[in-house]
Amino acid sequence: MVRLGRTTDIPRREARVFLAKAQEFLAASRDAAEAGQHDASLLAAVHAAIVANDAVCVALLGRRSADPDHQRAVDLLESAADHEEGISTRGQQLRSLLAKKNFVAYEARRATGAEARDGLERASRFVAWGADVLSRARL
Repeated sequence: MVRLGRTTDIPRREARVFLAKAQEFLAASRDAAEAGQHDASLLAAVHAAIVANDAVCVALLGRRSADPDHQRAVDLLESAADHEEGISTRGQQLRSLLAKKNFVAYEARRATGAEARDGLERASRFVAWGADVLSRARL
């Protein structure tokens, strides 16, 4: 059985607010990448994907994760598999991005340009997918 952790009920119409935040984080990631700020770019990319995940979960389920462990947010996304095709693949993509969050935010190692570009590309695809889900959800 999957452990969803703490969740918060959110009106489905609020999904667009979360998507706008995700797009803003994505823009910040691009700006940081252009400035050669690899750590900031990668962290903003990870946050863009996290918030895009919130947007999708709110759109499909009417709730988002409120658990401090972001892996529970992926579990919540995966619980929506009956509502959207490809959820499991998207969950794997988000888990891959989340794996980068700890080192970039909390470790003494710096992100490389390649890591930042990869994170930005992955987050861009995830946010675009989230926008597509919301457009089909007709919120």
